[in-house]
Amino acid sequence: MLNDLNSVSQRIGLKMNMDKTKIMFNVHVTPMPVVVGNTKLEVVDEYVYLGQIVRLGKSNFDREVNRRIQLGWAAFGKLRHIFSSGIPQTLKTRLYTQCVLPVMTYGTETWSFTAGRMRKLKVAQRAMERAMLGVSLRDKLRNEDIRSRTRVTDIAQRISKLKWQ
Repeated sequence: MLNDLNSVSQRIGLKMNMDKTKIMFNVHVTPMPVVVGNTKLEVVDEYVYLGQIVRLGKSNFDREVNRRIQLGWAAFGKLRHIFSSGIPQTLKTRLYTQCVLPVMTYGTETWSFTAGRMRKLKVAQRAMERAMLGVSLRDKLRNEDIRSRTRVTDIAQRISKLKWQ
């Protein structure tokens, strides 16, 4: 089948990127090497497709939540000089809502949520809010006080809104 795909793609002028092409097998297929042209395709257990981890037969939501938190921190880190600057908090909140929150919530419409997964996302968001305000856990500010100062959309509300759209 892949050789047919390769010959069809060559006839119509498309090229397959063999470095990006991967193969996954489910439990109903015996794994074996697949060669397209002169290239042996890599067999993987999971891969990232359209921004989400794809795995067969296993729940990947815990890993995806961790990955989204990591990507959210990366986006936050790129903007850290702005978040730690003296610009008004309303602009920081807007920047967070437009640049960081979408990274953390991408694809959440398809996830099944548990209290633990939601808690992980909320903890990460609170840590980012504290960093925006320049306060630490030692300052012992209540979460409600932090939220009233940052006025950031709660990630749980954002996710539930995305799930219902």
